[in-house]
Amino acid sequence: MNFYLEVAVKLIIGLFSLVLAINVSGKGNLAPTAAIDQVQNFVLGGIVGGMIYNSAITILQYTLVLLIWLILVMTLKWLRTNNMLMKHLIDGRPIIVIDKGTLLVENCRKAGLTAYDISLKLRQAGVNYTSDVKRAILEQNGQLIIVQHGEQNPRFPLITDGQVQENILDALDLEEDWLEGELKKHGISSPSEVYLAEYDNGNLEISKY
Repeated sequence: MNFYLEVAVKLIIGLFSLVLAINVSGKGNLAPTAAIDQVQNFVLGGIVGGMIYNSAITILQYTLVLLIWLILVMTLKWLRTNNMLMKHLIDGRPIIVIDKGTLLVENCRKAGLTAYDISLKLRQAGVNYTSDVKRAILEQNGQLIIVQHGEQNPRFPLITDGQVQENILDALDLEEDWLEGELKKHGISSPSEVYLAEYDNGNLEISKY
């Protein structure tokens, strides 16, 4: 096959694979919220970019590699949605780095944050002193959510995709018994019935499947 024709065919297949990957794994890949989303984008780009100009790799081999990658992406997507343990292993957990004005050094070290990283993120948020912070939580995507003393708490997701976010419950000093009681008030017997439940200043706003 002509070299340029082969490259064109591979590019077309790669383009359709990219569109399919986005539709299968969700539009979140366009603005990654977790490290695995970013990795998926990098790997797919590497597969396409590394193989289209290599004549030793046939179109069939190229297509099979893309198919294997898409199956892996779909499997990871299913595991992250349906298994909380796998979600924590793949995405990690939000980490409290400041609590009641006290910098939690050990948590910062676990998250791989240096003192400079923390101070920079605080300055970017307009915060000059850690003592001004009621609570700061490092999300899985590296974003630092900051609540200062006297401010209203932002909305926190207590249930996502039918899974209780126990670490956020702990961060807000809430008990699972309280959450179960709130669900029962809405006629919900199990968290698996909930697509998203957000905590907003003592109230629970629920979106069911």
